Amino acid sequence: MSDAPVPASAPAPEPGPRFVPRKHINPRFEDDVAFSYVSGPAEYAHESARPVRYLAAADEHGTVTTYVWANDQDDAAGWIVRRDAGNQAVNDGRWMRRLRDGKERGIAPTAVLHELVRDVPAVVPGSLTTAPGLAGLYELADQPFRRPVWRSARAALHGLAIGDAMGRPLSLLPMDRVTALYGGWESMELPLSADGTVRVSDQTQLALAVGEALAEVAVQAPLPEAEARLALTVRGALPAPPWLTPAAVATALRTHLIDWRRSPDNDRSPGRTTLDACTALMTPAPWQQASAVGSKGCAAVVRAAVVGLAPCLTPDQRSGIAQLQAALTHGHPTALAASDLAAHAVDLLGHRRAPADLLPLLRAHAETSRSTYRTDWLGDLAARAGARNPAEYIAAGWDECLTALTAVENAVRAGDPHHEPGRAVGAAWTADAVLAGALYAFLVTDRHPCNALRRAAHTSGASAATAALTGAFAGARRGPSGWPPEWVEAVEYGERLGALGESWDRT
Repeated sequence: MSDAPVPASAPAPEPGPRFVPRKHINPRFEDDVAFSYVSGPAEYAHESARPVRYLAAADEHGTVTTYVWANDQDDAAGWIVRRDAGNQAVNDGRWMRRLRDGKERGIAPTAVLHELVRDVPAVVPGSLTTAPGLAGLYELADQPFRRPVWRSARAALHGLAIGDAMGRPLSLLPMDRVTALYGGWESMELPLSADGTVRVSDQTQLALAVGEALAEVAVQAPLPEAEARLALTVRGALPAPPWLTPAAVATALRTHLIDWRRSPDNDRSPGRTTLDACTALMTPAPWQQASAVGSKGCAAVVRAAVVGLAPCLTPDQRSGIAQLQAALTHGHPTALAASDLAAHAVDLLGHRRAPADLLPLLRAHAETSRSTYRTDWLGDLAARAGARNPAEYIAAGWDECLTALTAVENAVRAGDPHHEPGRAVGAAWTADAVLAGALYAFLVTDRHPCNALRRAAHTSGASAATAALTGAFAGARRGPSGWPPEWVEAVEYGERLGALGESWDRT
């Protein structure tokens, strides 16, 4: 027997992360199948969940046979033949030809309607008006309406939480450590916490606070059909609920943020800015005094995704509420502008706008909004921030966000998903950088939901925030089929997320 000393036992290796077990299914079932024409004419989208402009067309006897409709926000148009119309109306191909021609020329769908009024004698004079939605138009045509089943709210909320949970344990790790522990980004699964659960960060908690606050106030009271038609004809939109005022929304948001601040579940090491601001909101002082006017941290932009899911909001209300919920804690203009863009992006994707159109539409929104300071929603925030004037204050935020959008455009054009978001568009823990990282991860992975989350979480930037916002984008676009059932069932706060999403999807 050797007299050599027995070496001390080597230290036990650090246990690696554990993940939610996945069911073994054909991986092709996760493919984000997108049907696209290899060739053929350009067409407007065939559905819209918004109010539509429409006109009536009649036969040679003056009997209305067809309604042609359009909606510019969804780039959608189509026609509906009345049930009692004859075969001649059913086989009338001029509406299809005119709509395809309009799309090929790149004009707005409602511009085609105005051309039809001018050029086609069959159009009933004075019939161009607005309907609350396609369901009402189908009813007018005495045709059954099959509403598209698109549960974007529930899917986006679950996606936000799943992305948050996926990125949470990676948030403070350098990239070499992330790769050593979790492997390559393409194979990342949903990690378990030490206690065997799927834990989210304060990002999901705060998003729920904002969503549940809006659920209390942002609801649309039913209007009699005649009143709704009159409102749409005169104003082009349904009237906002009279109680959906900036003061009412601010009160609801403030109440729920204070509740979060006091909650025993608030144990996820939230940012100091959010904690201090929510503590200050407990006082009776105006909320603007609580806002950290120099902070553009990323917490506000993730919460804003929920605003893009809330039903019954006009575009101005959506922008105002997105900026307000940000300003309650983070008063830097870049936080406000980025939050507005995040809500706008979720709304566009939830209404089936093509991802390829997303960046141009966001840029157009930023350029249009650049000099608009929403005094009704923000009050004297700009003055408290020391700005020379409100327009100059808000423009600075939009300019930073336009720069971020340019970075995303360049990174997506390069088309290399192996460039992590922090390296591709910036790793700062700010609202504009997180928005850019989420847009990049969503678009560079061809919108595949699970891959988008994996790409977003594997970053040198704010992993939890970036992946959470990416999950909201992917869920709004793909719907609930994008997430593995095991992930949805395992994620924390699943019941609250599902209840809020279900109520908004029904609305």
